[in-house]
Amino acid sequence: MRSGIILFILALATAALFPAGMLLGSVDLPAEVVFGALTGRGDIDEVARIIVVETRLPAVVTSCVAGLALAVAGLLMQTAFANPLAGPSIMGISTGASLGVAVVLMAFPAMLGFWGRLATIGSAFAGAMCVMGVLTLFSSLVKSSTVLLIVGILTGYLASSAISLLNFFSTAESVHSYVLWGLGSFSGVSLGELPLFCILAIVPAALTSFYAKPLDALLLGERYASNVGVNVELTRTMLLVISGMLTATVTAWCGPVGFIGLAVPHIARMLPASKTHGFLLPATALCGAATGLLCQIISTAPALSRGVIPVNAITPLIGVPVIIYVLLRRKNLSYS
Repeated sequence: MRSGIILFILALATAALFPAGMLLGSVDLPAEVVFGALTGRGDIDEVARIIVVETRLPAVVTSCVAGLALAVAGLLMQTAFANPLAGPSIMGISTGASLGVAVVLMAFPAMLGFWGRLATIGSAFAGAMCVMGVLTLFSSLVKSSTVLLIVGILTGYLASSAISLLNFFSTAESVHSYVLWGLGSFSGVSLGELPLFCILAIVPAALTSFYAKPLDALLLGERYASNVGVNVELTRTMLLVISGMLTATVTAWCGPVGFIGLAVPHIARMLPASKTHGFLLPATALCGAATGLLCQIISTAPALSRGVIPVNAITPLIGVPVIIYVLLRRKNLSYS
């Protein structure tokens, strides 16, 4: 009962942030103009329609879906590696996806349009999967979650080194494009690309509902999970693949957005409700969607900036306090 009430409150909070994201922006538009542009009613100026329908709407939906995807990916990794500090950015997944994107943007700068976007998505997924493969290999060789965390960090450093080499040998225009992409933005998905982005992010996240019970078993240890019939290796591999897909999709379109995948699962665990993944998965998804929307609202708030603030300048303001609290109160927080 309590879990259902909390999920309902989270859904209401997310729904309340959505219209706020549509109303706030660098261009001040009245509420009736925004509503008219969305519904197609009334005599709406074409410029206002373009701002609302082709700019704000894709950005707001993207922020919601990207936050959801990164949060779910972080929860899966923290459970799979039994480490509260695991996450797409910490474990090097985002950096691996960034390396794949860097190869396309800097080694093949002339590849534009549909094929350029397809190559960017494919390369981001390939980069994320390479890092996931390394982590999966080491997870079968070592049992220490601390060692796995260090391996992920070192793998991220290797990917960063490769990106630095690409930067050195690339043209100034290619480097500039990559730097802008690396700042993070929810405005990179066009209205035509929005359905594809939502499918690639929401479908893998929805598939995690089938792994709620295996995830609960993994919280009690690999031996317990094996005793109750969970194929630990296959389950962990599938969780890593889903996490890689979610991270690669968001990274390809929005850049390497940090801290959402690391901090939001802890926010969901702090809620006074069930600690099973039957609750944690939807709660984390809703918290991630709300966090993404909040970052989008802050980044485009006219009182804070003349333009759009990079997302990666905002997410640490939300994520760092949460992680510090987790580290200080870890003994008092329940993760099982």
